[in-house]
Amino acid sequence: MAAKDGQTIYALASAPGRSGVAVVRVSGPGAGPALTALAGGLPKPRAATLRTLRHGKVDIDRALVLWFPAPHSFTGEDVAEFHLHGGRAVRESLFAALADLGQRPAEPGEFSRRAVEHGRLDLTRAEAIADLVDAETPAQLRQALRQYDGALAELYEGWRAALIGALGRAEAAIDFSDDGVGEAEFAGARAQAASIIDALQKHLDDARRGEALREGFRLAIVGAPNAGKSSLINALVQREAAIVSEVPGTTRDVIELRLNLGGYLVHVADTAGLRQTSDAVEAEGVRRALAQAQASDLVLLLRDGTAPYTDHLGVTPDLIVWNKNDLPGFQKRDGLSLSLKSGEGLAQLIETLTATVSERLETKGEAPVLTRPRHREALKQALDCLRHALSAPQDQPELFAEDLRLALRAIGRITGRVDVEELLDAVFRDFCIGK
Repeated sequence: MAAKDGQTIYALASAPGRSGVAVVRVSGPGAGPALTALAGGLPKPRAATLRTLRHGKVDIDRALVLWFPAPHSFTGEDVAEFHLHGGRAVRESLFAALADLGQRPAEPGEFSRRAVEHGRLDLTRAEAIADLVDAETPAQLRQALRQYDGALAELYEGWRAALIGALGRAEAAIDFSDDGVGEAEFAGARAQAASIIDALQKHLDDARRGEALREGFRLAIVGAPNAGKSSLINALVQREAAIVSEVPGTTRDVIELRLNLGGYLVHVADTAGLRQTSDAVEAEGVRRALAQAQASDLVLLLRDGTAPYTDHLGVTPDLIVWNKNDLPGFQKRDGLSLSLKSGEGLAQLIETLTATVSERLETKGEAPVLTRPRHREALKQALDCLRHALSAPQDQPELFAEDLRLALRAIGRITGRVDVEELLDAVFRDFCIGK
């Protein structure tokens, strides 16, 4: 998606569907004329004013209107907002009037993109807007707010400023190599680069906490057939989500559900029972179960405490839970035990899972964490460039300086400090309309 310079855009900025109030946002040079034409004049800036909206001889609604003249608006352009009644006919009437006035519907993410292009936001804060819209749990909300407040941008811009300083010293080493200061400047630049390498590596060694918090923590429940995996899933989500049957091999595929566990979003997966089988379909289910366990952040192995013990299940669990402690023949073993039939021990298991997820994801009081694969890839590229820079011979500061420039460009791609059209397209294509 490329920005259309000079065009005025409009979109529904509130949730679609029937509602008490709908907010329509307009941005661009035609926002003021549209507001004047429909509301009979411009209200005072940033003051909600009740007006009758009329296009031609047709009344649209009685609505609150707001006016945000450039550059003091979300996009940095002239922006108008219409707070209407939320019926479909009202919205469609306003859209038709705006189109008749020469404006066009916004594309996904176009408002936020214009904010970036006009310097109102950097890319990390723009991405945080999408995360705020999508946040389902308090932990996701906290992380998105922190990023929107600029914590991540401040960290990356700090490294960028340090790299600019190192590059300046490297350039001095090149320019004044004959004046006796080149060697000292080159050594100082190398020391700065080494310090940034340590900071980047520490930031990258985060066990995906920020990404897992944003996307959801992945919990896989595995075990032999009839261990009670589907019953555990149903108990965790508190509804009949998975089929429970005494027939072994009922679950053939991975069933994934969303769970709010202690304020964290958890994707919990029920998997096929792990056993040797000649059934081709069930064997594929076992293969998928093992693959799911391999890709998960936490693997819970549920065992039948009344069955003979076997360790040939092909997984290395993070947590072992023994089920059916209410039945005769249950053998007490190390680890948690419960009865999914009576509910005994379930609260302790949920408490343990919540504490484990919180310990792995909580970032309170620490430096901001990586939240997107795009950031991670750019930082890895910067790290590789800096390591390559340190391998440059002492008598070739030009090679060192070029690697610093490449590292600067990689970090600049995170916050948008480089003019790359494809980068903007990739960032904003998944935004919702009106943002």
